[in-house]
Amino acid sequence: MPREIITVQVGQCGNQIGSEFWTRLCAEHGIGMDGYALHQRSDVGDRKDVFFYQADDNRYIPRAILLDLEPKAIQGIRRGPQAHLYNPENIFVPREGGGAGNNWANGFNQGDQLAEEIFDVLSREAENSDSLEGFVLAHSIAGGTGSGLGSSLLEKLNDRFPRKFIQTYSVFPQKNSDVVVMPYNSILTLKRLILHADSTVVLDNVSMQQIASRALNNKNPSISVINSLISTVMAASTATLRYPGYMNNDLVGLMSTLIPTPRLHFLMTGYTPLSAEILTAADRVEKGFSVAQAASSPSPSPTEKDGEAGDARVIQRPTQFVKRTSVLDVITRLLQPKNIMVNIPLVRGKYLSLMNIIQGVTDPVQVHKALQRIKQRDMVDFIPWSPAGIQVVLAARSPYIQTPYRVSGLTIANHTSMHVLLGNLLKQFDKMRKVGAYIENYRTHGSLFRDNLDEFDDSREIVRSVVEEYKASEFSDFVHYGQSQS
Repeated sequence: MPREIITVQVGQCGNQIGSEFWTRLCAEHGIGMDGYALHQRSDVGDRKDVFFYQADDNRYIPRAILLDLEPKAIQGIRRGPQAHLYNPENIFVPREGGGAGNNWANGFNQGDQLAEEIFDVLSREAENSDSLEGFVLAHSIAGGTGSGLGSSLLEKLNDRFPRKFIQTYSVFPQKNSDVVVMPYNSILTLKRLILHADSTVVLDNVSMQQIASRALNNKNPSISVINSLISTVMAASTATLRYPGYMNNDLVGLMSTLIPTPRLHFLMTGYTPLSAEILTAADRVEKGFSVAQAASSPSPSPTEKDGEAGDARVIQRPTQFVKRTSVLDVITRLLQPKNIMVNIPLVRGKYLSLMNIIQGVTDPVQVHKALQRIKQRDMVDFIPWSPAGIQVVLAARSPYIQTPYRVSGLTIANHTSMHVLLGNLLKQFDKMRKVGAYIENYRTHGSLFRDNLDEFDDSREIVRSVVEEYKASEFSDFVHYGQSQS
C-alpha cells in the first residue's frame, strides 16, 4: 500500500516551486495539465497515489495545499496551464490578501489568526488519505509569508500530526538580499525548522544560480529555470516512492539514514547531468507543449520569438555535454562541490552521511565497481565516529519521459560544513540586532514581540547550538557530545 504525502506550498516562492514540481510529476506519470491520464498503460508499475488521488471523474488531483497571504502567485497559477489541475478547495488566500510585507512577525501572526481555516483544508486532505506518511513544505526563509506563515504552520503541523514526518524544501537567501530584514526572518524561521521539521533540504539561491548558469551558458537564469532545478531535485528524491523497488519505498526510511541526531537534519543536494531540456521544460509547457513533450523534447531553437511580449527570447545551448554517462561518472560528478546546491566549503569538513539515487540503465555490478573506485581514490572524507559510507539507491526512470542520458543521479548528503551557512546567517543577524535596526517593525504585529524581544534571543541561541553541534560532529569525541552539554 502506498503511503501518501501532502505537499504544502507557502508564499510566492513556495507556490512557484510547487507549480514546477507538479509539472514535473505530471510528466513523469503521464498525466495532462487537466488531470487526466494521457496514456492507458498497465505495465508501468508507478504509484500515482503517493502524490495524487483519483477523483470520481477519473482525474488525478495533486495532494497539494496552496497557501499565500497575497493573491499574485496564486492568480498566476489559476490563469496558467495548471488552472484545472488542483482541487480549488485546497487553494487558500485570505479575503484581505495584503501579504506579510516581508515581515516574519506579520506572517506568523496571520498564521495564528488563520490557523483554523487553514487546518480545515489540511485536515480534510489528511483524512482523504488511507495511510498518510507526512508532509512536504516548500517555502523561502527570507520573506514574510514563507518564513512567518511557514513557521506558524510548522509549529501547528507538529502539534496536530505528531507522528507524521515533516520535510521541508527551504530556499536560503543570498547574502545581499533585497529583503533588508532577511537576517531576522531567517533566524526566526530556522528555530522552527530545527525544532519542528524532521528533515530540511537546504536550497541556496547563490549555488542554484551558478549551477543553472553553467548548464544554460546564461549569466542570468530566470526564476522559472531555478525553480525547474529545484523541482528536478524534488522529483528525483521521491522517485523510489513513486516507482518503487525492493527497498527505500517510504520517505521515513529514505531520510532516516541521513540524519544522525534530531537537530542535525539540514541536508544538501546535487544533481547531474543537467541540460537545457530539463531546465526549460516549464517554459515550453507555458508555450503550449504537453507536459511529456516539454520534459523530453529538445530545447527550442537558440532564438525564439515570444508571441505575447513580442521580444526575442534567447535560449543558449549548454556548454558542457556529457557524451557518455556511467554510474562511476555520475557518482564522481555528484561529489564535485560545483554541483552541490549549497555554498559551503566541502573540503574543510566531513560527510555525516551520503546517499546517491541513481536512475537509468544501471547494473548492481557497475555500482559495486564504481564504489570501489571511489574508495580507492579516497574521494570522500567521512566523520570518524560512525561507520558511514556512500549509500546507493537504484531508482526506476519514468517511461513517459525520454532523456538524452543513460544514467542520471541525485545526491542527498549531510555535511559538517553546514555550520558555515548557518553561522553566516547568525553573523548577519548579530550586526542588525546590535544596533536594533528595524526592531519596531516586529513589535507592531501580534503579541510575540510586544512586551520584549526574548524571541529573537531564544531563536539565536537555538541556531547557535546547532552550529556548535555541527562543528563538534566532525571529531571522534562527538559520541560524548550530549553528555558534555547536559
